[in-house]
Amino acid sequence: MKINFKITLVLITVSFILFVFFLSLGQKSQYDTRDLIGKKIDNFNLKTLEGEKNITEVDLMDNEYTLINFWASWCSPCRAEHKYLIKIKNNLGLRILGVNFKDKNKNAIDFLNELGNPYSYIVKDNSGKQSIKFGVYGIPESILINKDLIVVKKFIGPIKKEDLELISKILKNL
Repeated sequence: MKINFKITLVLITVSFILFVFFLSLGQKSQYDTRDLIGKKIDNFNLKTLEGEKNITEVDLMDNEYTLINFWASWCSPCRAEHKYLIKIKNNLGLRILGVNFKDKNKNAIDFLNELGNPYSYIVKDNSGKQSIKFGVYGIPESILINKDLIVVKKFIGPIKKEDLELISKILKNL
């Protein structure tokens, strides 16, 4: 009788685990960013890298478009994309909000001193929690928003030449 009870308990436990697993397969992932395009970004409040002030969504509403770029000094793909961010700033005049992700302030400042600073604002996300609100699950990632804070395009991975050309086309269609 004890053997039957143990077998029944194991079968019920395994069945429950499988049931929960298959139920969760149909659920949307918290980190799924496909639905982000066309949505308004949530309210945010990030402290500048120097810690002097906070940047909110209101600071981004006076330009037609803003690129929000998530980066870190320890990220080698961020280093590779940096030349394109400089080109975006210099050639397209697009304002870029840099979100420094889980990095040390000194390292971030040294990185920008070495490669140049393409950012209009630089904020920090030491814990990574604020970046998740933007649908970011790895860096580098960038989000192009319009003045109404609607996501126009999301770039997963480093900005490349093709992305630079796409951003240029979007800006020309003003």
